[in-house]
Amino acid sequence: MRRFYVYIMASRTRVLYVGVTNNIWSRIWQHKHDELPGFTREYRVHRLVYFEGFQYVNNAIRREKVIKGWVRRRKIALIESVNPTWEDLSEGWFEKVEMSGKAGPSLRSG
Repeated sequence: MRRFYVYIMASRTRVLYVGVTNNIWSRIWQHKHDELPGFTREYRVHRLVYFEGFQYVNNAIRREKVIKGWVRRRKIALIESVNPTWEDLSEGWFEKVEMSGKAGPSLRSG
């Protein structure tokens, strides 16, 4: 069964980015390796600090829009409700790929 994800990325200085994807692994790889032009590359937004999964894409998109509409304080409260230390939740996801020197996933996913 396909899953859809709403996620929040943060920079070291806690600049936030909210996104939605159908392949969290691939999308986070792209953010971490600056494969996506724009905001996240410019502000070095590389740390996954929050995510939640959905069965239906419409629910994920709706949730993304809700979170994007929140004030910063509320987004921070959401992050800290599950990740109070702002750890990178994707820590260790890519170790084998990076150690092997293989290229990341295709930009066509997610």
